[in-house]
Amino acid sequence: MGITSIADLAAADPTRIRKAFNVVVMRIALELRGIPAISAEEDRTGRKDQLIVSRSFLEKITTRDGIRQVLSIYAQQAASRLVKHRQVTMLLSAFAGPSHYSEQRYFPSVMVKLPTPTAHPVELTRVAHQLLPKIEDGIRYARAGLMLIDLRPAGAHQMLEPFRHTHEEAGIADLVDQVKRKTGRELLGLGYGGIRPGLSWQMKRNMLTAREPPPSFGPDVL
Repeated sequence: MGITSIADLAAADPTRIRKAFNVVVMRIALELRGIPAISAEEDRTGRKDQLIVSRSFLEKITTRDGIRQVLSIYAQQAASRLVKHRQVTMLLSAFAGPSHYSEQRYFPSVMVKLPTPTAHPVELTRVAHQLLPKIEDGIRYARAGLMLIDLRPAGAHQMLEPFRHTHEEAGIADLVDQVKRKTGRELLGLGYGGIRPGLSWQMKRNMLTAREPPPSFGPDVL
C-alpha cells in the first residue's frame, strides 16, 4: 500500500488498512485522524504479540517538553500492562502528530529494537524518548503513542551476563506495578512520568472511565 510513515498511515483508507493488516492498525489510522477508536482501558492488541498505548489530547501540545512527559507516562503504562500479562518486548515504536484535519502535516516516528527483552519502565521510557529529537516546537500535536511489538513471555529467554540489566534483576517493574495497584496509578511515577491530576493535555474526558479516587496522600516521583 506504499505506507512508509505515520503520515501515510493517517492518510490511508481505514477499510483497506483493515483488509491489508488488522483491526489494530486500522484503529491507529482512525486515531491519527482524530477519530476515537481506542478506548481508555483497551489500548492494546487484537493480537498477542503487540501492545498499543495511544491517546488524543484534551489540549494540543506544542513543545518537546510536553511530548517528553507524555512519552514518559505512556511508557510506564505500557510497562504495567506487560507486567500484568507477564510479557516483555523486543521492539518499540513511538509516534506523534497533529490532527488529521490540521494544515501541519508532520508525523514524527521512530522504531527501536531493544538490546534485550524487557518490561522495565526506565528502559522503555529511555527508548521512547528517542522520538524527542524529531519533535519540533510549534507543531500542534493532537496525539502521541507507543506500540510495543515482538512480545514474548517474561523469563523465557536467559540472557548472558554481559547483556543483563541490573534493574531487571532487581524486579523494579514488578514493584512499581504492585505499588500502583495498591495505591492508585496517579501516586507513583518515574521522572517526567510523575503523574499528577489536572494535566492540561490529558486525554479527552469522554474517553475516561469512572473509577474510585485514590487515597488522599500526595504523589511521589522516583
